[in-house]
Amino acid sequence: MPDQAITLIIGLGNPGEKYSKTRHNAGFWFIDGLANEYGASFKTETKFSGEVAKATIHGNQVWLLKPSTFMNRSGLSAHQISSFYKINVKQVLVAYDELDLPVGTVRLKYSGGHGGHNGLRDLHAQIGKDYARLRFGIGHPGDSKKVADYVLSRPSQNDEIAIQNAIDRALKVIDLIIQGDDQKAMNVLHTD
Repeated sequence: MPDQAITLIIGLGNPGEKYSKTRHNAGFWFIDGLANEYGASFKTETKFSGEVAKATIHGNQVWLLKPSTFMNRSGLSAHQISSFYKINVKQVLVAYDELDLPVGTVRLKYSGGHGGHNGLRDLHAQIGKDYARLRFGIGHPGDSKKVADYVLSRPSQNDEIAIQNAIDRALKVIDLIIQGDDQKAMNVLHTD
């Protein structure tokens, strides 16, 4: 549970057209949807190693960030922007793909381990682990040897629709998450 309002939302993904439609970019899909919903435009900021936008969400000023590094270096961008704007790790929300959740589910969680996710592993090393997480279920290929190819491939049309529906549900409660009303947000998100 946060003790401060969220002021930075980071979507995780890999840069470039080659990866834009892959499962691993579910965090980018969410942050793009958020920017679209609130009329924010991303601008490349080299000092933050990413694309940055500023949005007003239900009266709250929030930074949106898409790291331009690859997934396993996501923490660099997060560290640069949070240091510059003096954003505490507890004011950060990270949206990302989650292998261990069924396709189309979304879960809100605070703090915890990285679960083998390379983007989270780097975030932990750079800013710590006490940030909020929006975990978008992408399912698991069933064999750990197939994980890398699976996350870097495009989901089936049905799976893509299910992931987008989860993103839409999260967008509907983003104001609750930002304000710290996590119980109400979880009640909505966790009843799918």
